[in-house]
Amino acid sequence: MNKLSIDGFILAVITTNPSKIAGGVAVFACETTEEVHQVTSDLEYILDGTAHKLGNEMFIIVKH
Repeated sequence: MNKLSIDGFILAVITTNPSKIAGGVAVFACETTEEVHQVTSDLEYILDGTAHKLGNEMFIIVKH
């Protein structure tokens, strides 16, 4: 039986500028940099993933 795996996929994008994101992933739009950091931290824990910073106000959560 094959198991579904989310390893290696981007699970979420957290940003203050959602217009820079092109579909296919959950996007969490935040109003401040502080909110970006808090949402990123929360999602990293909830999804058991790893946060990667792509800019001052953009992070992705990936499951390795």
